[in-house]
Amino acid sequence: MTAPTQRLLDGKVAVVTGSSKGIGRGLAVGLASHGATVVVNYKNDRDGAEATAEAIRDISGEAIVIGADIGSSSEAIRLVDEAVEQLGRLDVLVNNAGRSRFNWALEMTDEDFDDVVDTNLRGTFFTSQAAARHMRDAGGSIINVSSCAATLTAIYHSIYTMSKAAIEGLTKQLALEWAPTVRVNAIAPGPTSVERSRDYDPNFDETWGSVVPLGRVAYPDDLVGPVAFLASDLSRYVTGAVLHVDGGWTVQGKTPAMDDFDVSADQKRG
Repeated sequence: MTAPTQRLLDGKVAVVTGSSKGIGRGLAVGLASHGATVVVNYKNDRDGAEATAEAIRDISGEAIVIGADIGSSSEAIRLVDEAVEQLGRLDVLVNNAGRSRFNWALEMTDEDFDDVVDTNLRGTFFTSQAAARHMRDAGGSIINVSSCAATLTAIYHSIYTMSKAAIEGLTKQLALEWAPTVRVNAIAPGPTSVERSRDYDPNFDETWGSVVPLGRVAYPDDLVGPVAFLASDLSRYVTGAVLHVDGGWTVQGKTPAMDDFDVSADQKRG
């Protein structure tokens, strides 16, 4: 990661949910590069979370690790309360943790539904609620990680798309209710190359990069600037916004042909 020319978050404390790997790790390290002390969160992958924290310390940043399954409302609340107890404040919450189950809508089960909705929606709501209780006097910024799938979807994405569309609606509602002290915004990444996406489809980068006007998929580093902006005072007059970080994908409105997908039946459920 290239060091930023301007540190936007000096003295701030940021919680990044689901930051043991993938987009979450990239955002956690990126916010630390802007000066934030970062709370790295994980559900099961403690080793991954510790690796994220070590990557932050490698750039002279500060990090602590807290395990919590935000799909449980009580765990989501505990995560935030414990972060404040250990660090004394909370300025930024990034609701990144997410789940996906890829299959035809007719094949989806109750288990699929609950797995996705509990983390993507329940977790986002209750983590935000807990954060706002700490932020409402001193102020703060909440950034929800939605997806361009809420605008332009593809096959196998029914429950995931629903959950991300709900997050965008929730973002606007909370921005209205918690103004003027707490700002709530969202980013909507387009196709983003992380371990999980490449596991689902070994040709992910090529398949999806071919339909993005900027000519490639996103990588976690591409999302750091937009999130740091929304977390910082540079966006002090921005709330209730959804920022597409998609290389123009939703503008073009094209998805890969079905024949381009290389997703086995065993890979459809993550």
